[in-house]
Amino acid sequence: MAGMCCEIVGETEAPSHVESSGARRRRLEIHQLKLLAAPAADTLAADSGIIKRRKLEKGVETKAYDDVLISRELQKEILNTCDKSLSEAAAPAVENSSDQNESRFGVTTVCGRRRDMEDAVAVKPLFYDDMHFYGVFDGHGCSHVAMKCKDRMHEIVKSELEGSQEWKETMAKSFSKMDKEVSKWDEGDPKSNCRCELQTPQCDTVGSTAVVAVVAPDKIVVSNCGDSRAVLCRNGTAIPLTSDHKPDRPDELARIEEAGGRVIYWDGARVLGVLAMSRAIGDNYLKPYVIPEPEVTVTERTSEDECLILASDGLWDVVSNDVACGVARMCLNSQNPPSPIRSPSGSENVAGGESSDKACLDASILLTKLALARRSSDNVSVVVVDLRKNL
Repeated sequence: MAGMCCEIVGETEAPSHVESSGARRRRLEIHQLKLLAAPAADTLAADSGIIKRRKLEKGVETKAYDDVLISRELQKEILNTCDKSLSEAAAPAVENSSDQNESRFGVTTVCGRRRDMEDAVAVKPLFYDDMHFYGVFDGHGCSHVAMKCKDRMHEIVKSELEGSQEWKETMAKSFSKMDKEVSKWDEGDPKSNCRCELQTPQCDTVGSTAVVAVVAPDKIVVSNCGDSRAVLCRNGTAIPLTSDHKPDRPDELARIEEAGGRVIYWDGARVLGVLAMSRAIGDNYLKPYVIPEPEVTVTERTSEDECLILASDGLWDVVSNDVACGVARMCLNSQNPPSPIRSPSGSENVAGGESSDKACLDASILLTKLALARRSSDNVSVVVVDLRKNL
């Protein structure tokens, strides 16, 4: 199918007595993905058969993607196979630095089943003093609002931080300024690549979600507007740092109706039957029902913090917080992470990727592959940040 970034795999089938080498490789890949979807091996119960079927966090049941417990013998076989492929790839190891202020991250963004890539990712190490900036922006309508956020959001946050304001006020003002800049978008801007500018000077029907994390030595500040998400992995537990802004979320539904709007169920809950999220940057035609105001959380860092995952809903629609945390944790805790460093097949659809750490890049690639294997229908963008202080 056109637009695919890697081969989509489904349920395993019983192998025939005569099996080609290609079929065997595909079967091993399926088993590997199932292994990654399960919790870490040290928490598996030896006498269990199948983990209880989970529901997607948006309330839709999975069809046939149960988290299957893999026998320890099969786990060992898969890990040995992956270690061999790592050795053959001769990928240079990336040593973790002892510098506590260093940014250690991995990024993977792929187009997936969509025709166009509308996600954008921003990573700005040490953008202000000893703090790092990470952002995932999921555009809709076209990509130009997401790209504008990628280019400008960290600069706006930096300028607001220089005023020494309280964190929630700082981030709220930053998102408001970003929204105003997008609203004043000029079709004559030479930096613009927006195809919809051929139709209107201002793209009122275009917007983007925004999940932004500012990681300081002592705290993590996360601001979210839309249905992208940030999850903290702390001592093996997935802690959501954001709450998706869906139109049918009780408080969001009440806010929209109080403003005179309606939530219509058309292939899911949508504002005025159009937009499947209740907050976003841009989308002028849906104001005041869709607002750019972020929800901000400030989390104190601890010695038990392992990693931070930021991703667009292309991941979260099909992968739960717990599974994503388990995959990232496996990569960070393994000396030989179970994945060669290479982008998913179909590199023509890879929108971008960068890394300062091999294990984080492995984790972002594996989460992307898992989302595609579970037939995510959206762009997938994943950022994994290593938060471990004592390496």
